[in-house]
Amino acid sequence: MSHAVVTRFAPSPTGFLHIGGARTALFNWLYARGRGGKFLLRIEDTDRERSTPGAIEAIISGLKWLGIDWDGEVVYQFSRSQRHREVAEGLLASGKAYRCYATPEELAVMREAARREGRSRLYDGRWRDRDAADAPPGVRPTIRLKAPLDGETVVDDQVQGRVVWRNEHLDDLVLLRSDATPTYMLAVVVDDHDMAVTHIIRGDDHLTNGARQKQIYDALGWPVPIMAHIPLIHGPDGTKMSKRHGALGADAYQAMGYLPAAMRNYLLRLGWSHGDREIFSTAEMLAAFDLRAIGRSPARFDFAKLESLNAHYMRETADAVLLDEIERLLARVAGGDRIAARLTTAVRARTLAAMPGLKERAKTLVELLDAAGFILAQRPITPDEKAVALLTPQARELLGALAGHLQAVESWSAESTELAVRGFSAAHDVKLGAVAQPLRGALTGRTTSPGIFDVLAVLGKEESLARLKDQATLPVAARKRD
Repeated sequence: MSHAVVTRFAPSPTGFLHIGGARTALFNWLYARGRGGKFLLRIEDTDRERSTPGAIEAIISGLKWLGIDWDGEVVYQFSRSQRHREVAEGLLASGKAYRCYATPEELAVMREAARREGRSRLYDGRWRDRDAADAPPGVRPTIRLKAPLDGETVVDDQVQGRVVWRNEHLDDLVLLRSDATPTYMLAVVVDDHDMAVTHIIRGDDHLTNGARQKQIYDALGWPVPIMAHIPLIHGPDGTKMSKRHGALGADAYQAMGYLPAAMRNYLLRLGWSHGDREIFSTAEMLAAFDLRAIGRSPARFDFAKLESLNAHYMRETADAVLLDEIERLLARVAGGDRIAARLTTAVRARTLAAMPGLKERAKTLVELLDAAGFILAQRPITPDEKAVALLTPQARELLGALAGHLQAVESWSAESTELAVRGFSAAHDVKLGAVAQPLRGALTGRTTSPGIFDVLAVLGKEESLARLKDQATLPVAARKRD
């Protein structure tokens, strides 16, 4: 008999793939893949009102972006409702479940009484042993689990340790609602059993569900999967994650310019540790990841740490791969198509030539794209306010003369243009900065950029001279407009 590890990620498609869900998926994926097992994807779409096709698409594209693949087809829980009903009917037939005819009004009174008396058991079991012949007319029953009334339900959790609930505090769970739709609790147990799931790794907000689901497993005589309930992610201030902390979808992190490899590495280290080590390749993650190294206290999300990790991955990523990532980013952001249209063969070559210098300073792809703005700019470029201040009539005149001087440079490179600009400064008796700063403004439209001679080399002779001439002749046009 096979004892292969089988894990699953089972999100509800009511929104994007948020950061906690992404980490849960990663932990399940690493645990299964690192042990030669299977990782399955199940969409828990039984809440028909809140489940949307858009959310399903966001979850699937988020997983793909993170490089998390799954085995077999995606399982949709709603499509298995008939199987869930059959299991509930089987429990009914074997005396492990019963029909409950309590009305919504009666249940509301029971809940109120339980709250008043501080009891966690909300249902008083009134239909547990009653004859269905006593049923009031016109009430459609639910089917409830006949849960044990005394003793304990125990979960030996891989993260939380041994967790014990006194059965007197747990309700007889509803398995089928009055409209015969299965509840989440029943559906999860049946699906995990039928999918041969061996390990359930999920957030610790499901810990009580673990006890309730164990009671269903026991009633069915099915083996209970090993459980691992991971502490939730908190914000930097220790409070529950909110949007201001970074409780955003995977798509938002993609749009902010984070690399999937950096995001994966960051999520791995949220609540799991391996000594003091921070950086892990995928192969190293798969070899090292284990459930027992997950901490019991909530992990704290830290944007600065994510940025620092992303900066590391940017520096380590091949230039051509970064350019591909920029193109993927442009396909996702508003107005990105306009910028992407400028990536001609010549502009791509220039961007690749500039990449070693650009990626040293950028922490995200968005910053990288911004720094590469001078390459993507279309002529005549529009300098920003600070650059305009440098481009005085005298400076523009000087740039016109410089363009003529640079025309004579035959072998165009950072070194040859530096020699030429220094020679020009000396010949005109001006400081290098008095030439280099307006030159930067004219070529990049900004006052900050990579080294100015690197800029000249990246843009190439033809583009550099054309931009210089644009700025040198601009004051005439400007005067006409005035």
